[in-house]
Amino acid sequence: MINSLNNQTPATGGSSQTPAPGGEANAQRRQELRQAAQAFEAVFVRQLLGSMRSAKLADDMFGSQATDQFRDMADARLADTMSQRGTFGIADMLVAQFERHRSVQQPQAATSAQAGATPAATRDPDEVTR
Repeated sequence: MINSLNNQTPATGGSSQTPAPGGEANAQRRQELRQAAQAFEAVFVRQLLGSMRSAKLADDMFGSQATDQFRDMADARLADTMSQRGTFGIADMLVAQFERHRSVQQPQAATSAQAGATPAATRDPDEVTR
């Protein structure tokens, strides 16, 4: 089953889209966001598979500690592959949510910059306000 997942083409989330205005730094941030979202999805799927495995419905005839360890490694690999392929779509939803949040913050920062205020994220923490 793992080999059949490895032979599929990866999901087209954000890596094949043209970068948004802002240049290479924006594209780099988007790629980092996608990687973090995929890592989160992989952890989530690992937990899901682990919970499913722990609900043993029958005794394993040939079960051993080595078999359990191998099964855990196979589940981790399966979870990583599924997150890279976008099987569940959790990473895509996270990226979309964070980009919506970011697009809301960018106009607010532009508005405050036009008004002469410095956005809180770019203020010097040692700066004394009056």
